[in-house]
Amino acid sequence: MVSLDVVGVFLLCGTLFQPPQVAAFKPLFQGGSVTHREITQMAILRKAAEVCRDIATAKGHDFTLPINNRLTPSAVHSACSTPASSSALSTLSFYSAIIEIYLSNAGVDQVFAFSEAHHIDNEAFSEGRGLITRGVAAVKASVQQESYISARISLGALCHTLQDFYSHSNWVELGSTAPFSALIKPDLPLNNIAGPSTPTCKSCTGPNCVDNILPEILLQKKLTSGYFSIFSSTKPAGKCSHGGFLDRTSSREPTGGINKDDISSEHGFLHQRAADMAINATMEVLQDIRLAIGDQAFLRLMGLKQTSVLAFVIDTTGSMSDDIEEAKRVSFSIIDSRRGTSEEPSEYILVPFNDPDFGPLTRTVDADLFKKRINSLSAFGGGDLPEMCLSGLLLALAGAPQSSDIFVFTDAPAKDTELKSTVQAMIERTKSTVTFMLTNPSSFRRRRDASQSQGSTSRSIPLSDIQLYRDLAHVSGGQTIEVTRATLSQATAVITDASTSALVTLFQVVRNPAIAENFTFVLDPSLSNVTVYVTGDSPVFTIYSPTGVSQSGSVTDGPLGSILTVGNLKRVKLNPDNQTGEWKISINSTSFYSLKVTGQSSVNFLFNFVQQIEGGDFTPKANRPFTGRNATLFVSVTGGDSFTVTDVLLVEASGSDVVNGTIKAVGATDFLVNIDRIPEWAFVVQLKGLFSDSTRSLPSQFLRQSPTQQQGSRFTITAQPNSTIEPGTPFVVNFTLVTNATGGSYTIRARTDRSFSVSFPSSLNAGTDGSAQGTVTLTAPSNTESGTDVTLTIEAEDPESGDSNYMALRFTVMTKVTDFSSPVCQAVSIKADCPVECSRASWELSTNITDVNGTGIAGVSLSRGNGSLSLSNVMSADGTNVTVAFYNASCCSQEVELVAVDRVGNVGTCFTSIKSPSTTVSPNGTSTVSLNGSTTVSLNGSTTVSLNGSTTVSSNGSYSVSFSMCVALVGLLVSFLY
Repeated sequence: MVSLDVVGVFLLCGTLFQPPQVAAFKPLFQGGSVTHREITQMAILRKAAEVCRDIATAKGHDFTLPINNRLTPSAVHSACSTPASSSALSTLSFYSAIIEIYLSNAGVDQVFAFSEAHHIDNEAFSEGRGLITRGVAAVKASVQQESYISARISLGALCHTLQDFYSHSNWVELGSTAPFSALIKPDLPLNNIAGPSTPTCKSCTGPNCVDNILPEILLQKKLTSGYFSIFSSTKPAGKCSHGGFLDRTSSREPTGGINKDDISSEHGFLHQRAADMAINATMEVLQDIRLAIGDQAFLRLMGLKQTSVLAFVIDTTGSMSDDIEEAKRVSFSIIDSRRGTSEEPSEYILVPFNDPDFGPLTRTVDADLFKKRINSLSAFGGGDLPEMCLSGLLLALAGAPQSSDIFVFTDAPAKDTELKSTVQAMIERTKSTVTFMLTNPSSFRRRRDASQSQGSTSRSIPLSDIQLYRDLAHVSGGQTIEVTRATLSQATAVITDASTSALVTLFQVVRNPAIAENFTFVLDPSLSNVTVYVTGDSPVFTIYSPTGVSQSGSVTDGPLGSILTVGNLKRVKLNPDNQTGEWKISINSTSFYSLKVTGQSSVNFLFNFVQQIEGGDFTPKANRPFTGRNATLFVSVTGGDSFTVTDVLLVEASGSDVVNGTIKAVGATDFLVNIDRIPEWAFVVQLKGLFSDSTRSLPSQFLRQSPTQQQGSRFTITAQPNSTIEPGTPFVVNFTLVTNATGGSYTIRARTDRSFSVSFPSSLNAGTDGSAQGTVTLTAPSNTESGTDVTLTIEAEDPESGDSNYMALRFTVMTKVTDFSSPVCQAVSIKADCPVECSRASWELSTNITDVNGTGIAGVSLSRGNGSLSLSNVMSADGTNVTVAFYNASCCSQEVELVAVDRVGNVGTCFTSIKSPSTTVSPNGTSTVSLNGSTTVSLNGSTTVSLNGSTTVSSNGSYSVSFSMCVALVGLLVSFLY
């Protein structure tokens, strides 16, 4: 272990020094080695496919996708979608969820590089299991609060530690054929671990260290893991080392190592087996989470249920009554017209604001709940003109999924303008698009009838304040739509356009000051519903098709499309039969204007700035990249593999300069893009390529662009995050500022989206080495619900140049979990008298489910079986709360599995079968039931079993019971599976 000060030294050098031997499953980009990224993705794909298969089977639908290690995200997404929706849905949210989980996984190597617990080095099994089980609890609590991003962050981190166990321990060498379930179940014992003074290895005699684990360790099945240090060769006598040239303990007797990080490691001959075991272990923890949260929530966690998001931030002051009614009308219209279709929004966000209040955040998958919440809004009060607009927007940005479209309704300037930089940082971090619907701006000033609102006055937004909204819309790739209230209902057509699945941005520019200019964009065969938006006070434009046909912006219905003009917006819906190829639009204007082109397509892309570390791996960057230095993008392209990426570009957001990237494939649809230098100007990421279409002999060009701007900075902020904080307990976040310059003072700001208590230094001075250290203390209120997420943004600004950077950290508030015991089930009776014609009879099961000394049963459900389940609660003689589960099914459905979940997410399962004539049972001991003549039942406990309605077995010992031939085909299994 090393102190954080040592890690800080590496950060100050500009690179976090990551020993390759610490990080298991390194991507070496050479044949044979399997990476954390591949392990995590494969486990997710296989488990997601299993869930979709089980759902399809329960509904009587076919599921033909083979579940193996050759799955791809697009194949799983297609198989999990209904035939009617699969072509319309984007795989973007699925890819995004996988990437969020993986990058959190990879971040463990960056942030906790020298933590023995995070990598289960130095025989830190108990500490490692603590991290895993607390992480599992955090995932379940976050999902309960519908905080799916936080859940993915926790999931990725715990999976890294879980996967490292199989590379860093001798579990595989012991001949194990299944994962070590005790790592995810703290109520199971960590058995047979080598003691602190027990020797475990001998020195290597060959280059591969094939036989360096002591024979007695293997014979006795003793569990150990390698010791590692880059600073000292000290380790307990006789202990195995991790190995590798940076592990100084490996040069001390016994020499060598046992890690299986890649095929060239000391135990690299077992690398593939360790990777396979890590995949299975990751699937096991995913199954535990699935059972705790249910199939639909699990698919949402994996991003498979996300289509589009309907997100509103609404001013509720007295003058906004008409606007609120229009927000209700358009949202109700979208919900009611798309319910049950592939275009139905999968999530709803609502944040009201006025002065001095904002919130609460409503984040729900329930359309009816959203309708109820927005229907309850009413305009009231007036007060001073500015409102808490940016506070409400910040809350929505932190709560909405990545790449959401958020719509802000207001008729007033923002009171909290000091939040502009924080909002901009969150826009960049979440890559969300914000569109402002401004009514009654200065250009459309009109006086309201006082009878139309209570206590309202005539309000309008001055042009100087409109510019703030324009700036934020520009950064996000959104629009600032300025209309009168009388025409607001026409302008909200853009909300209907954006609240649809598989929306992609093809091209977007902003010009301020305006100049006459020609722009080109490319349409490919995968696109539909292409729409062009031009906003500005006086833009004049003409659109040209690839064949030269043109249409002026003043023509409402023309050969190329229909044009809606409302306020400062012109919306062009291109005709669906337009040609693929290069289009042109000429724009001339005397003032600010923006141009945006969107469409629907399964082909899209995601990008993240990452930091490459030793060994070829890469970890996420949560801040702006260094201006003038090189940088790396991790790019994933969605929509199958019928494309070729030819260019990844950084394009000036308000100009025409371009920086080209060098592309390196790291998978069929994933690419690392090296950028030689981050430009001075704000930029968008643009992707070009060729799209293969079976209907065309030659591939077509395609173009995609990120709507959200990015920019660099001449200094950076780094921090060591912790995924969980306890309510009522101050939590300290250490951060480091590193600059290219020598000295200088920087203004520091720190805020959360939930108004938690935050203390921080108002400024920091970079020393002669160009660095400074600071701390932020964050405290969640003691009554904060477990699973609540909070985003902390730490900003630094150079007051002389205006240059700024930020660090956005997301935490989960977790009360300390002390209940790790799973619910217990006990069969009370089974009645089964099933004839040959099974459809003519039924069977029954009665089971008692308890959570003794736990948090109590939260729910019981069926994971297998298509009979009927009824539940009741009773109190036992000793005062224990008992959930009685009664199950009835046709004799044709001969198996049932019940899932019991307690209030902190611990899972117990009860499986019963009348299918097998000979079954082994072990609820609390070992029991054999052979219903083919003479049967011996030995159950430790007190269980009554009624078979064939006539026989009772009291299982408090061993009894011989003879059954008639009519029950010869009846088998019983009552077991509790961890």
